[in-house]
Amino acid sequence: VQLQASGGGLVQAGGSLRLSCAASGSTNSIDIVGWYRQAPGKQRELVARITSGSGASYTEAVKGRFTISRDNAKNTVYLQMNSLKAEDTAVYYCWRYPAYWGLGTQVTVSS
Repeated sequence: VQLQASGGGLVQAGGSLRLSCAASGSTNSIDIVGWYRQAPGKQRELVARITSGSGASYTEAVKGRFTISRDNAKNTVYLQMNSLKAEDTAVYYCWRYPAYWGLGTQVTVSS
């Protein structure tokens, strides 16, 4: 499985970005995808994940601001990030169960 993430960038606080992650290659029966992030000096943390049936879960810090979604026909998962804060600055990684990772995409929120 290969994961290709895109959509990061520099945005002012309060702004929005949408990340995309396209998957290619074989899949398995447990189809869960998501996004992690890692800020400088911090551990990588789960941001959001979504099942094949579109059941989603979020870390508390992004609830109400971020929305994860997927297009199964395109094998693509999205992360819509609204009301961005400086503390959302991190490298965001696409993930697919059990342990497939895409290259990170930098999200920088200026205050």
